[in-house]
Amino acid sequence: MTQPPTIGLILAGGLARRMGGGDKALKPLAGRPILSHVVERLQGPCDDLLLNANGDPARLAGFGLPVVADSVPDFAGPLAGILAGLDWIAAHRPQIDWLLSVAADTPFIPDNLASRLHQARVAAGTPLACAASGGRQHHAIGLWPLALRQDLRRALAAGERKIGRWTEGYGVAVAEWPAKPIDPFFNVNTPEDLAEAERLAASRA
Repeated sequence: MTQPPTIGLILAGGLARRMGGGDKALKPLAGRPILSHVVERLQGPCDDLLLNANGDPARLAGFGLPVVADSVPDFAGPLAGILAGLDWIAAHRPQIDWLLSVAADTPFIPDNLASRLHQARVAAGTPLACAASGGRQHHAIGLWPLALRQDLRRALAAGERKIGRWTEGYGVAVAEWPAKPIDPFFNVNTPEDLAEAERLAASRA
């Protein structure tokens, strides 16, 4: 199938408590920020890229991407970031129907992420799709239709914070990747994870 136009959203709005706070996506990996690896891998498959981050956007200016903050207060989690991305599309690129979300701490995401997720949701006849590896679903790495924007806004206003709980009401297709030799959705949450990511990056090189 031909992939429809898709905006990529990199979710960097968390508090990074297990990393000791701050912007873990700016931690160096193989000589450059983790975030730069994610940006590089999304630029080809996506028609445009956004960063979801809270606080002063100037710290991310070097990436040259629009920065959208949560409209829901108190760090409401990935769903709030996804809503911020959908709101940006509605305001700036309303002709585009799809948002692809990924976490800012996943430096090894596959190049075919967007195309595989679109294929999965078309084959399953569902409005949503998410990635999986090693038998584990990664709910924050997925496709979101602009058509569900207001439904998501209402759910967040009602207190919903769990991606899996909200998406199950609509149907979610799952695209599976092998977790060996490297899990493409390995995420860097702790200093130990960062050391492992360095090892994995070196093995890929």
